[in-house]
Amino acid sequence: MLELERAGHIQLPPLKRHPHNPLANRRKRATVEIDQTPIEALLAEIKPVKLCEVRRGEHETLCDSLIEQFHYLGYCQPVGEHLKYMIYAGKKPIACMTWSSAPRHIGCRDRFIGWAKADREQKLPYMAYNSRFLILPWVKVKCLASHILGRAARQIADDWQNRYHHRVYYLETFVDKERFSGTCYRAANWQCLGDTTGRGKNDQTGKANRSIKAVYGYWLTPDFREKLCGK
Repeated sequence: MLELERAGHIQLPPLKRHPHNPLANRRKRATVEIDQTPIEALLAEIKPVKLCEVRRGEHETLCDSLIEQFHYLGYCQPVGEHLKYMIYAGKKPIACMTWSSAPRHIGCRDRFIGWAKADREQKLPYMAYNSRFLILPWVKVKCLASHILGRAARQIADDWQNRYHHRVYYLETFVDKERFSGTCYRAANWQCLGDTTGRGKNDQTGKANRSIKAVYGYWLTPDFREKLCGK
């Protein structure tokens, strides 16, 4: 009904009340203090780097807090099926990332995969979206970001299977072109597929109302098209 009204096809009566939506009014994540001693080293000097899946674990609050404090977008509750990771060098946290359900329609991605609408609606759960990726600001290690992305690509399908009883076959993310160049994703062999339209998923105007994002994808198996298109 709301979409019909936005499109100008009907006119609804005035809204009488605003129902409480706990998902839209989540409390700000609690601040967790940690050691911020600068880490400046070569990647080889801090290995092994460990990715710990922390959703519903004792370190989930730390992950949420660091993203809220230090990611330029802040914390946002991941949508649908999702995983959260804390990344450690020894016992020191150096980064964190979240993965969630993929956006339902991205033109350049859908064309690259070869998705028909029915395939996309059925197979979207077999993709994961990198919604947040944060290297802590006091950590200065060359090639660390691409190394973490490589580790995540080797680990995430098994973690998704353990958590949700199915695998993912394709990863994607957006890179804000006004802020970043996507270097770490390209260094980790992700492919830039094109740009978003800048209109958002519920746009009714056909005009850009947000920054244009580059769309990056990474397939976890050579037969990802067969897995995602049902062929």
